[in-house]
Amino acid sequence: MANTLINEITDGKYQIGDLLPTEQDMCVQFGVSRFTVREALKKLVQSGLVTRQPGVGSKVISTQMTTAYSQNIMDISDFYRYATDTSLVIQSSEIITITAEQADMLEGSAGETWLFLIGNRFSEKSELPISYTEIWINPAFRAIKGIMGKRSEAIHSEIEKQFGETVVKVEQTITATSLTKKQANALQVKSGSPSLCIARKYRNRKGELIELSISHHPETRFSYNSVFVKNNIPA
Repeated sequence: MANTLINEITDGKYQIGDLLPTEQDMCVQFGVSRFTVREALKKLVQSGLVTRQPGVGSKVISTQMTTAYSQNIMDISDFYRYATDTSLVIQSSEIITITAEQADMLEGSAGETWLFLIGNRFSEKSELPISYTEIWINPAFRAIKGIMGKRSEAIHSEIEKQFGETVVKVEQTITATSLTKKQANALQVKSGSPSLCIARKYRNRKGELIELSISHHPETRFSYNSVFVKNNIPA
């Protein structure tokens, strides 16, 4: 189904700005469930061909596929979906006694021992990593198990499972940076290349920081999409 829609877009059946049929119409046309339709549309979004907006539908934004991964964030559940849509390969794990500078970043105190992970994230569309990721895990959860190697589930989701925590808030900061030599080597690009740096703080019900992830994305392999809807518009 996804391949059919991709071919119809790239062949010109749908032009930029056109809306695809509704999910219900696609269910009837293809004889499939709504879940199948949504999975197919997800692939179109990841291919950079369409964008999805609540109350609007699936709009064609390009007739050319891109190899970059496009992340769409609507609510906190999309952070879990991002982890399952991609794979994170954790390559190193180390308990670090944090410095005063690191303590400021982690909202802790110098001398605390945090779990520090490094890995690369991959999408299905490219053999090259879409991000170089560093993850800091609160000392209370540093004994987390089974996190090395390839993962298709979020680290914060594993914390919730193993320790009975609940992530209720995610704070995100996006900045433009240039890659260090170490980051560039991991991403197989030139040192000093532009990147999109996304830092996310995951908090529990008490507002405590349980995880900080910092991901560096090469300029041509990742895009970030958000949709903002104004409510209570006067008639």
